Amino acid sequence: MKIPADGKLLRIFIGEADKWEGKSLYEAIVLLAKKSGLAGATAIKGFMGFGCKSHMHSSNILRLSDDLPVVVEIVDSEEKINQFIPQLDIMVKEGLITLEKANVIMYRA
Repeated sequence: MKIPADGKLLRIFIGEADKWEGKSLYEAIVLLAKKSGLAGATAIKGFMGFGCKSHMHSSNILRLSDDLPVVVEIVDSEEKINQFIPQLDIMVKEGLITLEKANVIMYRA
């Protein structure tokens, strides 16, 4: 698979406890990205964060949280990313989705 040098980076900011059809939302997004033939996706768990409701999510031992922040990153061509976004609109009920330029330097198996 080849990604153009002028690709796009899609970031989806959600919570660890967010669900889609009985499974973790981040897992559902990564699996859908694979099924959709996107170049790759990574789910990254955060240690601390807050969103539009200003509710703090933290891994602090004194505040055990089961809803830590998760960021799913996907890099591919603009065309493929744009085809994927409408599916996210259905799945992501709360969160933030950003899209930015990505200069793809290398993508090797």
